[in-house]
Amino acid sequence: MDSSGVNPLLAAIADTGRDRRRGGYSRPVFSTAELDLRSWFTAEAQRRGLDTETDRNGILWAWWGPPQAGALVTGSHLDSVPGGGAFDGPLGIASALAAVDLMRSRGVQPRRSLAVAVFPEEEGSRFGVACLGSRLLTGAIDPDTARNLRDADGTTFAEAVRAHGLDPDRLGRDEQALARIGDFVELHVEQGRGLGDGGPAVAVGGSVLGHGRWRLSIRGEGNHAGTTAMADRADPMVAAAHIIVAVQQAAAAVDGARATVGRISPVPGGTNVIASRVDLWLDARHPRDTVTLELVDTIHGKAQKIAAFEGCTVTLSRESWTGTTEFEPMLRRSLEFFLPGAPVLATGAGHDAGILAGHVPAGMLFVRNPTGISHSPEEHVEPADAEAGTAALADVLADLL
Repeated sequence: MDSSGVNPLLAAIADTGRDRRRGGYSRPVFSTAELDLRSWFTAEAQRRGLDTETDRNGILWAWWGPPQAGALVTGSHLDSVPGGGAFDGPLGIASALAAVDLMRSRGVQPRRSLAVAVFPEEEGSRFGVACLGSRLLTGAIDPDTARNLRDADGTTFAEAVRAHGLDPDRLGRDEQALARIGDFVELHVEQGRGLGDGGPAVAVGGSVLGHGRWRLSIRGEGNHAGTTAMADRADPMVAAAHIIVAVQQAAAAVDGARATVGRISPVPGGTNVIASRVDLWLDARHPRDTVTLELVDTIHGKAQKIAAFEGCTVTLSRESWTGTTEFEPMLRRSLEFFLPGAPVLATGAGHDAGILAGHVPAGMLFVRNPTGISHSPEEHVEPADAEAGTAALADVLADLL
């Protein structure tokens, strides 16, 4: 198969990690699917004469020119949420490879090195912390905290990285790798409909909304479902149901806020068992960080009252937090200059570019998603728009080089 051009590259991985039960794709970090995609990327990079390496935080790099300080870096991720779409992450990686092809066909001679980077565990779908690779790189997460993260099977992140050839004791802020990033530009599928229909297919990222993840653990009394009278129950599942509704109501009452419970885990999880504990994972976002945190406090207060009414208790723990991030102004103006007519959009989704932006000049490009749906099999990019995104990325990179 001809693997030049973004659409053939995406077609080559279209069957990797398909989820027959949920639909879409499930590609958690270090899964067979994600490892197959990393191997695919390495082969494609090497086919282009790019030198590849994996750093101590599991970030995969492909270099056009020697690894050096102040390089221009682009890239994204290859992992997915459970049942996710085909473009969230892989579009940025495939577009970066295709942009290298396009620049070479134009005779571009880089005056500084270019790297394509693949960041692991961007979605946080296995270990619960989004953008884990870029957080480790920048020191935004404590290495001991990262090492002790556990997946649903109880495997720690330290155990997982060791099983795949990395030394967990070396995880953490990497000054040398950070110094190599002179500018970072991430191309990503738009996760909304800001671009609309009929206009430009590519937008420039303006900012990333502040967002975080919290776990609400509701504890009650585990018991037999058939022998325990309704009046004698302290059922955390009932409390959890009311708390989920309260989350929706609390967020709806705050203009611009988003709050979601997308994951629920009862313990022990038997059909004929009243749970002893139920864990809920809360995602909350707002353009103003103080509003996000106030919303979480409000939800926690409501949850405590609901739990007490059901004879239960609830605790809240924060698993990740990133404040609202404005992309570096000079780089953003450069992107706008190179792409006249491209609108500037804020995004409610987290990205590695948003983590890096606190440490290096970072920016983003978004490619139209006509459905406006993401983290779902209905996520979509038209082939012509994918090509337009590659051309825009190539224009930006060539000028920055």
